This record gives sequence, C-alpha cells and structure tokens, in this order.
Amino acid sequence: MHSAVSALLGGLIVITAGSVYAIMISGRGARSAGETIRTLVRAEASKIAVIVLQLWLVLTTYHDVVPTFFLAAFFIAVMTFSMALLVRE
Repeated sequence: MHSAVSALLGGLIVITAGSVYAIMISGRGARSAGETIRTLVRAEASKIAVIVLQLWLVLTTYHDVVPTFFLAAFFIAVMTFSMALLVRE
C-alpha cells in the first residue's frame, strides 16, 4: 500500500507543478517579446519552486515513503511531460 501511495505522490508532484505553470501562462496577454520571456521565466521558476517544495514536503512528512517507487514515478512523469513538447498534431 505504501508503494502505491509513494508512486501516486511522485506523479502528482509533476502534475501540480505543471498546473501552476499553465495557470501562470494562461492568464497573461503579452504585448511584447520581452514580456513573453519574463512570463515564461516566472512560470518556469514557479514550477521548479513548487516541485522542490513538494519533494521536501513529501520526504519530510510521509515517513513510510518507498523511495524507489516515489522517485521512479516522479522521473517517469517528468520525462512524459517533457516529451509532450516533441509531439506534433
């Protein structure tokens, strides 16, 4: 049971960080290229901060975490989200 919860938490970290990124990007109407870059950098920094915060939170509060399943699900989710950029419609 703890391995399934660990895997779920590993995947949810990436999903919530991606949601934060999407919310920050969608709310902006860029008027210039510089503003677009600033928005993208802020959104990416926020995404990284959310990932680090959630990793710290899970590893310090959930004492029954199974590191193998947790990190495997985390890395698989990260790779899946980054590979989505390569898909053409």
